Amino acid sequence: MKAADPAIDALLAKPGAWRVETRKLRKIALTRPLSECMKWGKPCYALDGANIALIQGFKDYCALLFFKGSLISDAQGLLVRHGDNVNASRQMRFVAAADISAEIVGAYLDAAIAVERSGQKAEASKPPPAPPEWEAQIAADPGLRAAFAKLTPGRRRVYLMHFAGAKQAATRQTRIERWRQQILAGKGIDD
Repeated sequence: MKAADPAIDALLAKPGAWRVETRKLRKIALTRPLSECMKWGKPCYALDGANIALIQGFKDYCALLFFKGSLISDAQGLLVRHGDNVNASRQMRFVAAADISAEIVGAYLDAAIAVERSGQKAEASKPPPAPPEWEAQIAADPGLRAAFAKLTPGRRRVYLMHFAGAKQAATRQTRIERWRQQILAGKGIDD
């Protein structure tokens, strides 16, 4: 069994939902050649620095997210695409600890490890088209354009989806102005 991360021990020592399920999933993950660390406030499991899986608690379920889940063979149909804008990751969901089978979860973890070792890459999703208000803003502000270009592709994509999601031009402009300083600071919407 791999070494446990003390930060996750501390997280699991606190009261909260899905602690039993998280402990059970963690125990299974630690039997694999994965390193454990805390990322985004959640237990994360990686292989040679590449993220493989993340344990997440939601209101109605606990999930084991596979970062390259779209590349895993899912003959049992247990992997769920968890949003319209999600391309590569998939979740395995649980509503009780009794739903978690060490054999099945272990097999999916092994498949995720095999995908990572094979070097397969998930197809990158295309960013949404930039609204004209954004194009005008970055044309007028080279500093903003440069800061935006330095963001990760995922952060850029989220910003563009947020800006383009407004129906009215005035709302799109307000959103751009609201998030300008965050972009200049090199941060995403969720940072």
